[in-house]
Amino acid sequence: MNEESVILVDANDNEIGTAEKLHAHTTGQLHRAISVFIFNSEKKMLLQQRDYDKYHSAGLWSNACCSHPRPGENTKDAARRRLKEEMGIDVSDLQFAFHFTYRAELENDLTEHEFDHVFIGKSDAVPVKNPDEVVDFNYFTIEEIESDLHNYPEHFTYWFRLIFERVKTEAQKFRIL
Repeated sequence: MNEESVILVDANDNEIGTAEKLHAHTTGQLHRAISVFIFNSEKKMLLQQRDYDKYHSAGLWSNACCSHPRPGENTKDAARRRLKEEMGIDVSDLQFAFHFTYRAELENDLTEHEFDHVFIGKSDAVPVKNPDEVVDFNYFTIEEIESDLHNYPEHFTYWFRLIFERVKTEAQKFRIL
């Protein structure tokens, strides 16, 4: 993992400083994050399988992309940038859906403690995965994801399991689903 910094925040998402990304995850500091969910015109959700060399949640399936804004970068710009960096897709009309805070103890003595801004978008572009970030990807129906979440929850990232139902509701409000 490179020496990227994350934005430290308080419980109301007010910036209180920055920290090196790995340090924030080893100490469990609350920091700002983004999660992007993409649906195609067939109402299928794009999932990615995280690279096996990721520092946590390696090899697990998750939403189209998730990351952290850089210091000075707004969340929507970060979401659009990371979607393009990880999946090769540029979606200019990402819509902010909601935010949530979670804390999860993960492998390798790491803690995800994030104030996560969730964005939803629509695209029929064929993803071009970044091999440093993504092992595989596919578009799945909501029913397929629900079945796999029920039968194999350990195949999915913690945050994806946590917010999947809410994302479905928001996608319906945006008339994407």
